[in-house]
Amino acid sequence: MNAHAHPQVTFWNRIARKYAADPIADEPGYENTLRRVQALLHADQDVLEVGCGTGSTALRLAGAARRYLATDVAPEMIAIAREKFQAQPVSGLQFEVADACSPQARSFDVLLAFNAVHLLPDLDASLSPMLRALKPGGLFISKTACVGEMNPLITRLALPLARLIGKAPPVLLFKAEQLVAAYERQGLAVEAVERHGTRGKDLRVFIIARKP
Repeated sequence: MNAHAHPQVTFWNRIARKYAADPIADEPGYENTLRRVQALLHADQDVLEVGCGTGSTALRLAGAARRYLATDVAPEMIAIAREKFQAQPVSGLQFEVADACSPQARSFDVLLAFNAVHLLPDLDASLSPMLRALKPGGLFISKTACVGEMNPLITRLALPLARLIGKAPPVLLFKAEQLVAAYERQGLAVEAVERHGTRGKDLRVFIIARKP
């Protein structure tokens, strides 16, 4: 798929600078996730992160792996990520514009997707090509907003309205158990389902799954 034809590209290109300037909503929850992922990474692994946004997480995690390729469908996001990388270079880290579902030239030991799975065009149809980048026995680690767990007034009224006026991207509405079921349909063995948030109800479910 041509990244520039992707429905998400226009939205994320337009808000990239604002997104980069926004503070992390739950800093302790974010740090919990980073620590959890760092403990799973090793110096002999090749890592692919899809939907890397402006690269903040990649810059924090890349030092724990041998090679770390961070991709995003929006060129503006990658431009900001490369600016950050120039200011703070990390060995083995590379940023590229790519669709999460486009084929990769090589396979990876770990596939990371943070705040990305709910933005895919279709859960099953998108996960299948995405997971081809993962080696057998490799880990798929994701943290995803389960938008389907929100108040129905938000999902049925506020979200469609926000999309209409260009304030929100297209999102998939699923709950954590539906996401786990989708991973299992892809043949993944789900090893952990966690929530790392520290403020009220945490919609973002953290999942560790292994490719057989």
